[in-house]
Amino acid sequence: MVGDADLETRRKRLLYRSTYRGNKENDILLGQFARAHLGEFGAAELDQYERLLAVGDNDIYDWVSGKVEVPAEQDTPVVRKLLAFRVRF
Repeated sequence: MVGDADLETRRKRLLYRSTYRGNKENDILLGQFARAHLGEFGAAELDQYERLLAVGDNDIYDWVSGKVEVPAEQDTPVVRKLLAFRVRF
């Protein structure tokens, strides 16, 4: 069983990785998404989110913008939640 402190450390690391990716559009999208949802994610969802962050910025942008379908191996509940997420300015 993963402790609460371990989950919180993972959440903080994932928030940082979400916000500082290098592609400004994804920094905004993933940063806002992470702030909105990481607190409610358990270990399984954090695993899915980590796998998402391992994908290149261009691929994530293409999925979110609808240019390309999400590959089956990346089609997870977390990715579907990201696709439904709307950035607020």
